[in-house]
Amino acid sequence: MNKPAPLFETSAGTSFGAPAESTRPGVSALTLSRAKALPKVLLHEHLDGGLRVQTLLDLLRERGITPPADTAPALTAWFRSNAHAGSLEKYLEGFALTVAAMATPAALERVAFEAAEDAAADGVVLAEFRIGPLLFEAYGVSGEAAVEALLAGLARSTLPSGLIICGMRHEPPAATERAARLAAAYRDKGVMGYDLAGAEKGFPAGEHLAAITVARDAGLGLTLHAGEADAAERVLEAARLGATRIGHGVRLVDALRDPAHHALVDEARERGLHLEVCPTSNVHTGAARSIASHPITELWRAGISLSYHTDNRLISVITQSEEAALLLSHTTLHDFELTAMAIQAAEHSFMPETARKAAIDRISNWPLWKAAAP
Repeated sequence: MNKPAPLFETSAGTSFGAPAESTRPGVSALTLSRAKALPKVLLHEHLDGGLRVQTLLDLLRERGITPPADTAPALTAWFRSNAHAGSLEKYLEGFALTVAAMATPAALERVAFEAAEDAAADGVVLAEFRIGPLLFEAYGVSGEAAVEALLAGLARSTLPSGLIICGMRHEPPAATERAARLAAAYRDKGVMGYDLAGAEKGFPAGEHLAAITVARDAGLGLTLHAGEADAAERVLEAARLGATRIGHGVRLVDALRDPAHHALVDEARERGLHLEVCPTSNVHTGAARSIASHPITELWRAGISLSYHTDNRLISVITQSEEAALLLSHTTLHDFELTAMAIQAAEHSFMPETARKAAIDRISNWPLWKAAAP
């Protein structure tokens, strides 16, 4: 198997996937090396937001679409400049480009395979990737063809991984129900979860009860985006609908800081709710002001189960190792806490029990784990 191409390139040609030195403000090369050595579990990564830059260029050219920049370094710079959108709605606009580029079965398989390979190269031992397959129907690719191509791509990698199918919450309930039925049809073929993604504010999860019911009845894991662009109450609304994991969920910190709403935090703890937190993406969309002030530390220290993820490696120009390095550099979180998060992520994964146990064993046997843990 050929060595994966670098995910991103700097103007100097250094890959973000394996940088010779840190390119992140306030992150030393030593800290980045420590972060790369950490065993990781990836629960929240959108395939249509995580293409390699060169792959995006290749696919755009194959489809006759003019890219916004002609070289990998220039396109990386374009995404970096657009990442600081300041709102979720603006941030999501970049997906129009990636979805158009990916809209063939061959492209979908390639993107899924490369995503798994890049995650493995970044120290990930267990991964779940997500996407809305029905987005490709507008380009002539059926939902079934899209799912089968994505699963074929993931299966080509040696990384234990699976697929979460997303319904887009701004669409009518009939559309999200169709996505849930598609997920259910591939329940035993590599699809293990269902999600409601897309613009959150104004599109509450409760409006898609039919889709959620289909997913629950099929035995799929349920993770819903909530508490990213809307209030803390949305996190518990999702949990009461059956979600065991929450995409983002950072607005739960507002309840933590307000004694009148502590019951929401207590309920999240009692339910064992797990938050899939994406710090850099949250800064880009305006859900957090900075990594240093991001709610992840406060929520973790309050006993909320959570883990850290990339959300969109391409759109936010970030790897999971860089995410870890930023947390180590700009918060009071330590290596052993990030490793504990990885164990919690594996415990809450929708992957089969054997894969979860194998991942937990690999993390627990990490040479520095026992020395680093308190």
